[in-house]
Amino acid sequence: MTTSRISGFYLRSVRERLDDLARAGDLDAETVAFFRRGGGLELPIADRMSENVIATHGLPLSVALNFVLNGRDVLIPMAVEEPSVVAAASNAARMIRESGGFHGEADPSIMTAQVQFDDVPDPAEAAARVVAERARILALGDASIPRLIARDGGCRDLEVRVLDPQAGVLVCDLFVDVKDAMGANIVDTVAEAVAPTLLSLVGGKMGLRILSNLPLRRMSRVRCRVSDDALGGPQVADGIARASRFAELDPLRAVTHNKGFMNGLDAAAVALGQDWRSLEAAAHAYASLGGKYAPMSTWRRVPGGLEGQVQLPLAVGVVGGATGAHPGVQAAFKLLRVATAQELALVLASVGLASNLAALRALATDGIQKGHMRLHQRKFTTPEGA
Repeated sequence: MTTSRISGFYLRSVRERLDDLARAGDLDAETVAFFRRGGGLELPIADRMSENVIATHGLPLSVALNFVLNGRDVLIPMAVEEPSVVAAASNAARMIRESGGFHGEADPSIMTAQVQFDDVPDPAEAAARVVAERARILALGDASIPRLIARDGGCRDLEVRVLDPQAGVLVCDLFVDVKDAMGANIVDTVAEAVAPTLLSLVGGKMGLRILSNLPLRRMSRVRCRVSDDALGGPQVADGIARASRFAELDPLRAVTHNKGFMNGLDAAAVALGQDWRSLEAAAHAYASLGGKYAPMSTWRRVPGGLEGQVQLPLAVGVVGGATGAHPGVQAAFKLLRVATAQELALVLASVGLASNLAALRALATDGIQKGHMRLHQRKFTTPEGA
């Protein structure tokens, strides 16, 4: 049975940590052997993955401990150069664990394909013609993605928006269930497949045919509680709640608040081969939708502690992309043990929430630099025998 609670893990040698993980994560021998070799990426594989390859660039692969998500222990791989990110997330998860861990739910994996037109003669009438042909357009989109249809995915709906009536700018958004993929290539295929038919319906000039990286129908929601005692007392909890409120009032603070949240999410996303640029773009865009840049996560006082929550659009995948090409990503997934894109999204949101709590707690107590600089200094200590 997997457990994410391994006392004294950071005090052990790398070899001893792998022994612990092999037991705690029930890892197979092949995965353990891969980690013992140092992981990494062989140059021939790297050359197939990218262009103009000359070498590989390594990051430390760590594991965040103490996470419980929807009642299940999870070991979270993180690839990041900053030691305090991993330590802080693990420590915050330990505090949250005492109150039951993280709880969340994720929407189906609906991505948006956009087909845009300029110089449409009568945009409102053109939009009505597209809506009237909804079934035919969705069927055309489905015909372009037969393998996804076989997995019960496919086009679910469409929406037409007139962006500029005077200039005749119109966009058709098609909503596609991409199942357990991130889905960029899938929705791009759909957009290009339906574009000629849409052009015949609306007229004008065809513009862009591509996904949106803001998947508003693919939301993930995570919440947790943490007690005053676990945090170090009610004064610490008060300080965290005030810091959270500060981020709601001031965009300058919200940016740094959100950077602390994304520290954890990005590190796990990189380790798991996700498109972290897409995740960053969507998260910050969503934080701005209200007309003022806002915090992604919030912390509120509740009796005896704090409640934290986050809601974000997260386009992630457990198939496709680097998940099928990178052996390190495959090993990281064996450690994490998630089966669906929704589960993965909740993991990333949870580690972001833990990182955010750790940063706010540090700010509310000793300040951010004390623990950060102590761990930072390790980078400049020459290893014995080097």
